[in-house]
Amino acid sequence: MAMKQKSLKLNVIMNSILTMSSFIFPLITFPYVSRVLSPVGTGKVAFATSFISYFSMIAQLGIPTYGIRVCAQVRDDKIKLSKTVHELLFVNMITTILSYIGLVFAIIFIPRLQADQPLYIVVSITILLNSIGMEWLYKALEQYTYITIRSILFKFIGLIAMFILVHEQKDYVFYGFITIFATSASNVLNFVNAHKYIERRYIGGYEIRKHLKPIGVFFAMSIAATIYTNIDSVMLGFMTSDADVGYYNAAVRIKTIMVSIVTSLGAVLLPRASYYIEHDLIDEFYRITSKALNFVFLLASPMMIYFMIFAKEGIFFLSGDSYAGSIVPMQVIMPTILLIGITNISGIQMLIPLGKEKVVLYSEVAGAVVDVIINALLIPSMASVGAAIGTLIAELVVLIVQFVYLKGKIFTALKNVHYIRIVIAIIVSGIAVIWIKTFEFGNFVTLCISASLYFAVYGMTLLLSKEPLVVEIFNQIIGKIRKGK
Repeated sequence: MAMKQKSLKLNVIMNSILTMSSFIFPLITFPYVSRVLSPVGTGKVAFATSFISYFSMIAQLGIPTYGIRVCAQVRDDKIKLSKTVHELLFVNMITTILSYIGLVFAIIFIPRLQADQPLYIVVSITILLNSIGMEWLYKALEQYTYITIRSILFKFIGLIAMFILVHEQKDYVFYGFITIFATSASNVLNFVNAHKYIERRYIGGYEIRKHLKPIGVFFAMSIAATIYTNIDSVMLGFMTSDADVGYYNAAVRIKTIMVSIVTSLGAVLLPRASYYIEHDLIDEFYRITSKALNFVFLLASPMMIYFMIFAKEGIFFLSGDSYAGSIVPMQVIMPTILLIGITNISGIQMLIPLGKEKVVLYSEVAGAVVDVIINALLIPSMASVGAAIGTLIAELVVLIVQFVYLKGKIFTALKNVHYIRIVIAIIVSGIAVIWIKTFEFGNFVTLCISASLYFAVYGMTLLLSKEPLVVEIFNQIIGKIRKGK
């Protein structure tokens, strides 16, 4: 019996709420934590998190993305779905054990890690929680309402714990634990709740080997992605100081918040795109892809420019005056919001559902190699700014490689983006707010006034120029308001 198809609009709404919670949590806590822990304290946690991410990557083995695709393809058959989940979970448990063995040796024998062993042990809990969480199953089934409610609950608990337990610089271990709790502890509920969707009994006829080759490709993708996502903090930690890691982390944190907003639609569309490809609904596949790319350009472009203009105010508000070293890295890294938004669609939503995950792998390997080379050349002399330049160029390389393969497919979709209208709207909104920097309102007030005015003018300019997607969203909102009355 076929599983009831979830409303795509509801999925988008719930994932948007989930995304908002993901940036509201650090938006509330990071201004407090960064001032209490200082760049050194936040740098220690950022380095530990980045270091542990490599062991988590080994434990996950590419299953988080592969699992969404393969489970989405069989989600209409409970027995096939259960069998697939059992097979993937078995593989996941084996790699988790191997990952922990490797981590124990690393903590014992690497001098850089020995001073903060409690921190690494605490942060490593995320490896187990991610493995039992089976987030890929819930995304394949498009259970975004459940994912959102569960995530917000644990983030709220983490928010309270942050203010109760973190009071001075030495509390950075508590900060690491609370961060992991807020983002990963809800995976325990996933494990408990899984019986609603799959059989827990032994089914038999398991085919572990058929997953190993595709998982291997996704694992290689995960290696490449993790390297060029986390290598900056790791290389900074080994080549410079904890303070430099803290500066870079403050800039990356703001970028990550913006990226999560921009990529929220793509996360929702992956299982739907895989479903369309599996059932030969090619026209529907290209329709949602084209719309997603338009959404990315409309949202990422103004965010990128705004936070380049108001980088100082954003950094000082979120992290404090002691993070002046984060301003230039943030300005350098901001264009990656648009680059990641595009590659999230071209890679995750187009290439992977089409079964071309090797192309995504090649693009990420190219990006990782470029990132490591540039970091090695620039970090010794430019520290966090050099790391930001490496990340920017790496993301550009990923985009170029994916575009070369997609050729006509991606360019056909890109034709629907109204670039001139977007550029004009950004220029008009930029002119409307630049004068605010001349007044000494304070960082928070400056950000509130400038952001409200900037995005209001941007949206109004697009509406007046009749940008189709903006007009469609506006009409839907007006229609719902009238219906509510």
